[in-house]
Amino acid sequence: MISNMILPFYQALTEDVTALSPAMDSLHDIRRKALERFTATGLPTLKTEAWRYTNIQRYLKEFPYELLTTAAPVSPEVAESKAIPELDCYRIVLVNGHLQADQSVLPEGKGITVGAMSAHTAAPGFVTYFNEQHHLAGESMAQLNTALFADGLYIELAANTVLDKPIHIVHVYSCATHAIIQPRHLWVLNRSAAATIIESSVHPETAAVAFANSVLETVVMENAELWHYNVQQGEESFREVHTTAAQQHKDSRYHHFNFTLPNTPFTRNNLSVALNGSHTETNLNGLYIANNHQHVDNHTFMDHIMPDCNSNELYKGVLLDNANGVFTGKILVHQEAQKTNAFQQNNNLLLGSKADINSQPQLEIYADDVKCSHGFTAGQFSEESMFYLRSRGIGEDAAKALMVNAFSHDITDAVKEPALQHYLQEQIAEIMNN
Repeated sequence: MISNMILPFYQALTEDVTALSPAMDSLHDIRRKALERFTATGLPTLKTEAWRYTNIQRYLKEFPYELLTTAAPVSPEVAESKAIPELDCYRIVLVNGHLQADQSVLPEGKGITVGAMSAHTAAPGFVTYFNEQHHLAGESMAQLNTALFADGLYIELAANTVLDKPIHIVHVYSCATHAIIQPRHLWVLNRSAAATIIESSVHPETAAVAFANSVLETVVMENAELWHYNVQQGEESFREVHTTAAQQHKDSRYHHFNFTLPNTPFTRNNLSVALNGSHTETNLNGLYIANNHQHVDNHTFMDHIMPDCNSNELYKGVLLDNANGVFTGKILVHQEAQKTNAFQQNNNLLLGSKADINSQPQLEIYADDVKCSHGFTAGQFSEESMFYLRSRGIGEDAAKALMVNAFSHDITDAVKEPALQHYLQEQIAEIMNN
């Protein structure tokens, strides 16, 4: 049974699925099965193991959310506010998941397909890979998205296609009344393709609250390489559940960076990577800085299926005021995944008097020839370091900003785009100086 049937967007689930995908539509059966899975489990609760420290129902009950499946008129200045200075890039603007071609500069050329998901349901990559990642089956919020998504962004690079500059995707969420919005995206990099993709989001500050429940599937084929950056800078009137499911094939490289910054009250990031081929490299980097009563939950799953693969995961958190952080990182090494090398670390600075962190690094290993490690730390600034800076005439706030910059340096320093790296460092400095 669905829990909490009183939530408004539950009331027309069956009707919405039928409206979004008529019986003859190729997605109808997929949507219907996803709805069945969702109705069997309902929303996550505190008794759901993966959500034991995050009460999502609290946030969904805040306002009478209605399902929103359409775009809204948005001025170009809204997306422009998220431009990254000096970044030479293609720009793609989505409003509530719908491509705004008139505000976008799309990459063009042989071997490059970029456009609305709704226009590419017959594309080879869509037919082969859409909703095929098994990690999504156990995520009830992902199943809700599968049942009710309206549109999203489809990217496919043919074999040996290398983008000449990054793609910057600006997600604009705009609503006149409190709404839940469910974009769905699929990116496919075929053999030896390479791309850098940066995501940002913006919700114009209004009285109406937008709750985004988005799902992204990425496929990195043999010898392909993807650099993926997700920069989350929200507003008080925005909440988000962001699910990314990636799969890698032989000799591929996947680099994922997640930056969660103030002031969105609630952010949940689900990130899973399935290593479906040998000799892959996976790097997951995360930095979250939370203030006020902000709640940030990062849930990662590294699924080592094949042998001779390397994964490195480093997440760092800075929790100010009364902010609360959650980190759950699981590494699963299957019996066939011999010679796995997997590292995971979660470090946190608690700088608020009531700031809190719940961290659960997990290892589950069924192979015997592996090198795996994980760790967790939480603490405050070193008194010795603070005294050293203060004794040299540096004010307390400036000293904290310097130390946070040093704490986050190994995350920001790994960003390969200089303009994006500089932008992030400036954002962190501004946060700590306010």
